[in-house]
Parts: sequence; C-alpha cells; structure tokens
Amino acid sequence: MSEPIHDEPIHDEPIHDEPVVPEVLEHEVLYKGRIQSFVKERFVYNDSEIVREFFQHPGAVAVVAIDDDDRVLVIQQYRHPIRSREWEIPAGLLDVVDEPLLEAAKRELAEEVDLEAAEWEILADSMTSPGGSDERVRIYLARGLTATHSPFDREEEEADIVIRWIPLNELVDAIAAGTIRNSLLQIGVLAAFAARDRGLGTLRREQ
Repeated sequence: MSEPIHDEPIHDEPIHDEPVVPEVLEHEVLYKGRIQSFVKERFVYNDSEIVREFFQHPGAVAVVAIDDDDRVLVIQQYRHPIRSREWEIPAGLLDVVDEPLLEAAKRELAEEVDLEAAEWEILADSMTSPGGSDERVRIYLARGLTATHSPFDREEEEADIVIRWIPLNELVDAIAAGTIRNSLLQIGVLAAFAARDRGLGTLRREQ
C-alpha cells in the first residue's frame, strides 16, 4: 500500500481564488496603447517591496455557440502577433463604456457571425495570463441560435473570416491532438464538453 505524497489537513470547502488588495506605493504608465497599457507598479506583499511590469487590459467576452446537432461554431481569422490564421470562438473586447458582460457577448456574436441566441449561460471565467496581464474573459454558452436580421459589415482581419460548424467531440479531439491552440476556444470547448456530460446542471446564469 502506497503512502500519501503529502500529509496535509483535509479541507471540506471548494477551492477558490482569493482576492488580495496590496498597498500600491507607485503606479507608472510606461506605454498607453489603443487597447491596453503597459504599466509598472511598486507594492508591498509579504512585508517586501516588489516591482512588477504588466499589461492592463479592458477585458473581453467569448461565446461557445452550439446548435441542435451538438456542433460548435468556430471562426478562422488572421492574428498578426503569431503570424497565423487560427481557429477561435467568437470573442471581443469590453470596449463599450458600462456595457454589461452578457450584452457584450450578444453584440460580439452578432457582429462576428450574424447570430443571436435565445439561451445564455456562463461556461467559465478566465485570467488569460495572470503573471503578465490583468485581462479577464468571461466565456458564455449560447444556444437556441437564429440568424440576425442584417449581416454585419466586417473589415480588416475580420473581412475574410471563415466560419465552420464542428461537432463538439471533434473539437475535443483536435485540442488533444494539438492542432487548435487558441486558449479561449480550448477552455470554452472543454467546459462545454464537461457541462454536457453533467446535463448542463453546473452552469451559471447572469445575475
């Protein structure tokens, strides 16, 4: 009989991230971009003064849209930093002042793929790169899909978006095979896969 690796006390409560509000001694904007800024902060944590540089981001939303045949809508578009046309789920910035997260998700689904949905649930909340950015993304599950009344006029990288409907199981296989690498697609698809097997009973709704 093998021995336990760690002799730790048993915790009955579910795990959760713990917010911390350190004393910030200095905040400096090193570069302010169109979407995000690069900042430096000096703060106190564990009785030590620490300096960190990171990106401040407005946040974003993303949507796993699933039809009645258990297919997920994915889009392919060019992403310049990685020099690749990668497969993604519809997503976009929180760039409208005071816009609720759910309304932003509905807007992005309409703008990127000309769809609207009757049912909306929360799949996951993600901190995309917590060591270097404060970006937060909420990922929704959208069902009961119908076409919008008028197509959206897309430009720049979105002008040649490719849209495909892929069975949920096939996307899980592609993630495992390493052929699709977008983190929001991976998180959203795997969360939808897990939620489906639990009868969607674990999903949250917007309050």
